[in-house]
Amino acid sequence: MRANLPPGVDPWGMSLKYLMGAVVASGGCLVSIFSYMQRNVMTDPNCVDQEKQAERKKKKKVKMSLKDSAKFLVSSPYIRNLATLVISYGMCINLVEVSWKSKLKAAYPDPNAYSAFMGNFSSATGSVTLVMMLLGRKIFQKFGWGFAAKVTPAMIGITGMAFYALTLFAPFFAPIAASLGTTPLMLAVLVGAAQNILSKSAKYSLFDPCKEMAYIPLDQDSKTKGKAAVDVVGNPLGKSGGALIQQILIFGVGSLAAATPWLAGILAVLLVFWFKAVNSLSVQFDEAMATEES
Repeated sequence: MRANLPPGVDPWGMSLKYLMGAVVASGGCLVSIFSYMQRNVMTDPNCVDQEKQAERKKKKKVKMSLKDSAKFLVSSPYIRNLATLVISYGMCINLVEVSWKSKLKAAYPDPNAYSAFMGNFSSATGSVTLVMMLLGRKIFQKFGWGFAAKVTPAMIGITGMAFYALTLFAPFFAPIAASLGTTPLMLAVLVGAAQNILSKSAKYSLFDPCKEMAYIPLDQDSKTKGKAAVDVVGNPLGKSGGALIQQILIFGVGSLAAATPWLAGILAVLLVFWFKAVNSLSVQFDEAMATEES
């Protein structure tokens, strides 16, 4: 479509208009569907138990301050390990993704080419996630919670370290890339894309289910306070912690490229803590489940 535009027309501008039009149209459809469901589905006794719905509305969600959440995490090794998983995931993803996108922009300086690559990337993420969702249940049934919880950090560790190796030792990998008909930069971009695709698909199919399953053997009070503490401390710290680390390193060494060796080292340290937390939580989870069943 962009190739058939007349001279003088900005291809990226046209792409942006079509993309924004699609976003507005999709948003309108979602709002209409949501409004229909609230008026006709949620009020229909055949679809939703109105008594349970009324009880659910009466329940107040537990809200904990940052101080209370920190105290609860200190006092509960189980929840502390669970928070470590969430924090480690958020930081690891952020560390690799920012470096990958800087390489991606270098490989695709044209906005249209960049947009096309990201479109293919999103399609691949959806397809791989669907496959992983189908495999996830089999992994839980055959190998158990502990193995399933280790899949995500293992994927991030292998692909993340491969990406950083291609970035740091580009001259060494140049002959290999040439034999494959590409460049070290493009090879790093492809490996980084694989890292993001696999890590996101593992999150949706294994990491999130593992996190929710970990709350099952807890009593109601610990379950409620634990979720609140992880939401208050774990999620924000995981998302912002990686960005803060990169800002400090860029300020200290001058650029993201110069900070890459430090980022690779920090990723390795985070993965060590992540695996230690998984091993500890796996033992605690199995003991708690055995106690609950007995």
